[in-house]
Amino acid sequence: MEPRPAIGLICNVDLIKVAGVYNYLWALPLSLLSPRLQNLLVTMSVDSEKGYDSTSVHGADQYAGDTRLNHRAAAKFGVFAPIMEKLFDYGVEARGVERVLENERDPKLLWNNLFMWWSVNCVLTTVPIGALAQAFFTLSFGNACATIFCFGALGAAFTSAIATLGPKTGLRTMVIARFSSGYVGGIIYSILNILTQLGLEGGVAIVAVLSVIPCFVGYELLHRYEKYVWAPILLVMLFLYGLGGKAGYHLTAQKALEDSPGRFLAGDVLSFGGIVFGSFTGWAPVAADYNCKLPANTSAWAVFFMTFFGLYLPICFISILGAALMTITDPAYVAAYADGSMGGLIAQTLTPWSGFGKFLLVVLALSVIANNMVNTYSTGISIQALGRPFAIVPRMFWTLVGFAAYTVAGIVGREHFSDILSNFLSILSYWTAFFMVITLEEHFIFRRKGGVLGGYNLDDWDSPTKLPLGIAGILAGFCGVAGAVVGMAEVWYIGPIGKHAGNPEFGGDLGFELAGAFAGVSYPILRWLEIRLTGR
Repeated sequence: MEPRPAIGLICNVDLIKVAGVYNYLWALPLSLLSPRLQNLLVTMSVDSEKGYDSTSVHGADQYAGDTRLNHRAAAKFGVFAPIMEKLFDYGVEARGVERVLENERDPKLLWNNLFMWWSVNCVLTTVPIGALAQAFFTLSFGNACATIFCFGALGAAFTSAIATLGPKTGLRTMVIARFSSGYVGGIIYSILNILTQLGLEGGVAIVAVLSVIPCFVGYELLHRYEKYVWAPILLVMLFLYGLGGKAGYHLTAQKALEDSPGRFLAGDVLSFGGIVFGSFTGWAPVAADYNCKLPANTSAWAVFFMTFFGLYLPICFISILGAALMTITDPAYVAAYADGSMGGLIAQTLTPWSGFGKFLLVVLALSVIANNMVNTYSTGISIQALGRPFAIVPRMFWTLVGFAAYTVAGIVGREHFSDILSNFLSILSYWTAFFMVITLEEHFIFRRKGGVLGGYNLDDWDSPTKLPLGIAGILAGFCGVAGAVVGMAEVWYIGPIGKHAGNPEFGGDLGFELAGAFAGVSYPILRWLEIRLTGR
């Protein structure tokens, strides 16, 4: 068995090379900005008296629309205050990791939840997830689809539950973690999330540059872009389905290679299911970041289902496309995959359309921007969540730091660095399981109405002396790590339980299941003791 890819996202960067369009890609994010903001970013010499019309973007950030708040946010930057105030006045988001107060929220942003997650996952990097079923685990097309549907539903449900905490608290996901794992535990999760986002972002330098501009500006522009970009990408995916059918799907082609029903087949399904689950839950550590500006009385079920279908439909639809393309037995298609992996296979699928097919490759290459934008924006938020010394630095600058880190990785050491990072991130992907379980148990057991704590004192979000000590959350996290270790099945290590879950040579990956189970059993006990002894 090959090492499990980090959160199941594999980006074949050869697509941009095939299309040969480097010189045409740079201006796309700038086209989304108002001419005034474009001029500001290019020259930094815009007449300050013209101001930024906050009505031009629905639900614009309160800091961008209120001169007093802009001035207050900029004042803390000392000699840089005039520059910061100008940026804030022209629409760059002033808010970072701070809590969004109730009077600063907009109920009309609810539908953005659905469109944003649809755009984020309706991308090129989702296609190879389904291809892994046949390429690494010899699953038939039918079993690949069943695994995607079932493990995908589980992953989407957990991630959507985390998303509902955004409107309830007005906080970013990594800050919400402080209410279960304390200030120190929140820092640990932030570090894990930064490393995870770095792994997801590392790739093509040009796509990285195109992604960073909307993230620099902030929340509103990011939502504005994600609201529409899914539509043309979905059309391209439909084209690929049709062209693949014309080439000839052979949906039973893998059946002869699949293990017989029993333990070996179960191990293959579990290992592939872990990848599918991770491709959904990889968004859990940032799920609340993009709806924390919804009012606290927003229906939790509405947020849940908006997020669920925004994740479930595109990931399943496009992953199954990857699985379907792998069933084509035409020698030219088989050779294309052997020579160029999934990128080569997609390029071959579009070959009948000649020049228009190359244009569609460009569109697919650009689709990754929607995915990178979320990672880039949340990297800046996660760095601020490392603590007060980091929070006083504006989010936009941490966004640039994250951008620089993954761009250097992509340019200098992509070929070797990606292999090392993928192996490292295959371990990190397990942490989302116990993170979600701990966070949700805190909310539904201890913070529920009538629970031991009876709710959140949200003013304590940045007060280490008032937040939980975090001992329970951290220890439960370590229990989750222990569960992952005994259940994982990687090429370099197979846990004792994972070894018995499939072929003894490869095992079956039970890492995320046991990580969540170990944390889920230990956390309520440890947290009850912590509250009993400390009162918080």
